[in-house]
Amino acid sequence: MLDSKYYEVTPPRSFAERLMVRARDRIYDDFIRICRPSPDETILDVGVSDVTGDAANVLERRYRFPDRITAAGLGTAHEFRAAFPRVSYRQILANQPLPFASGSFDIATSNAVLEHVGSSDNQRRFIDELMRVGKRVFLTVPNRFFPLEHHTAIPFLHWTDRSFALACRLFGKQHWSRPENLILMSRGTLARACPPGTKIEIGATGILLGPCSANLYLLIGGPS
Repeated sequence: MLDSKYYEVTPPRSFAERLMVRARDRIYDDFIRICRPSPDETILDVGVSDVTGDAANVLERRYRFPDRITAAGLGTAHEFRAAFPRVSYRQILANQPLPFASGSFDIATSNAVLEHVGSSDNQRRFIDELMRVGKRVFLTVPNRFFPLEHHTAIPFLHWTDRSFALACRLFGKQHWSRPENLILMSRGTLARACPPGTKIEIGATGILLGPCSANLYLLIGGPS
């Protein structure tokens, strides 16, 4: 599976997986509370996982109107399609325009994808594309100031790029220290990825620990 590397530190039925499930359930609750999607509104979910465990694809698992969701991902998604037969699926290419007309969806959303697109320029293009196809945008990223780094389970040393790179070398996780694989996100990094002059809202979600909360959300546009 393309996405199995993102779940290396959260094996099934582990404490880490339960923690991730709790965080993603809170993200889903905040999505519903903030975006207030109506039953007839269409939702595009960009970057769904080909891993179909309890910690993945929370929108598809919990949303009451799955036929209103179009999911997009890099893989062929055989398991995803089998798990969520009422959700439409489109395969997309990394760092390429989304294969949808402008304004096709009421809401464009994405969870834990922006940090993996490879560069700050790619991040800006990714958000531009979500804004192009969605009338409003809600995306989330891991917060680098959560005490435990999400992809490596390295504590605290990910708060600076230098100490994170050193820790990744020590623990044999150099893959995650390369920007083309992971850009650790803060409120400032997230704000800088947005087009200048765009009205945005950034807040904490997931496991709430004040400035060290597990995740950050970005909202562009509000409920209609």
